[in-house]
Amino acid sequence: MASKTLRIVPLLALLPAAGCATYQPFDTAAYLRQQYAKEIGAQEAQRVEVPFELDDQIRATLGKMPPLASELRRINQVNDFIFDGLQLQYSLTPTRNAVETYRTREGNCLSFVNLFVGVARDRGLNPSYVEVTDLHKWNHRDGMVVSQGHIVAGMYLDGVLRTFDFLPDRKKAYRDFKPIDDLTAAAHFYNNLGAEALLAGNLKRAEELLTVATRIAPRFDKAINNLGVVLARGGQPEKALELYQRGLAIAPEDSPLLTNMARTYQELGRGDEASALLARIEGANTSNPFFFIYQSEVALTRGETDKALDYMTRALRLDSELPEVHLGLVKVYLAIGDMEKARHYLGRALKLDATNRDALQYARMLGQ
Repeated sequence: MASKTLRIVPLLALLPAAGCATYQPFDTAAYLRQQYAKEIGAQEAQRVEVPFELDDQIRATLGKMPPLASELRRINQVNDFIFDGLQLQYSLTPTRNAVETYRTREGNCLSFVNLFVGVARDRGLNPSYVEVTDLHKWNHRDGMVVSQGHIVAGMYLDGVLRTFDFLPDRKKAYRDFKPIDDLTAAAHFYNNLGAEALLAGNLKRAEELLTVATRIAPRFDKAINNLGVVLARGGQPEKALELYQRGLAIAPEDSPLLTNMARTYQELGRGDEASALLARIEGANTSNPFFFIYQSEVALTRGETDKALDYMTRALRLDSELPEVHLGLVKVYLAIGDMEKARHYLGRALKLDATNRDALQYARMLGQ
């Protein structure tokens, strides 16, 4: 059973005036639909989900809860409902909206926040989505970096932002939080769904979902990056470069954008531009392990095995739980001719992800 986690972290901020006894709930789902319509038009907005919206079944269940005056007691009531009543379990994929999370009794961090926000607002509370800006989530698809954010729920109590998280089996060391509006949160939701489709190899579905994310939140750089990856993988590198440029105008030092742009330049034979970008990223002391994986691959193509090993050592220091890091070391040690170490790191990659396509291919090649 996945563990239940709750992280409450103070952040200096002023609390707006608290609700009173005659509280009239504001229909945040209807308001979000209005925002959708402003961004993409009323007809298309009808097809875009409101991730935190509840259905009649959930509302009927919540209606049986005793009313509580204290905000803190209502927050505890919401958590008890989600974790003890539903016995919510952690599941990395897929990302679910509030109703799907309620029905399946499982979800990932964003799924939990969707349900928490919907239920808490129904109970007269005023939670928001909060982005953890110092925790980056990256994945890998065909050599390109896929970006996702980490979202928690947040509420101001007594002038302090308190956050509520569902991320089992991971040490929490968050420092920087940014409350975001519901429109940006919905873009995160569609970005997650798009990234999941991309990593599953469904480029058509990924493009549909990521297009929604970039249209409802045109300055959301993570979705812009991921849509660029979809276009690059789909044989449209020039259009991908246009998207990367658009993303860099918003986030000039974004490592995934720069790394993906460099790779696309290389695939187009524009080596000088790729090298300039790679030097720029490395000079910024990136915390993105996939950047060093890519640099290692570039070094291997040049026969620079010592440099490739150095890059992979740096990637390993950043994240030893990524199968792609261990596969990078497999490639390096195969190039060096050290079969024992290649098999060692292949075993570690398979232990982390027994279904990894590249790892299985190397296992067949090495008879492992």
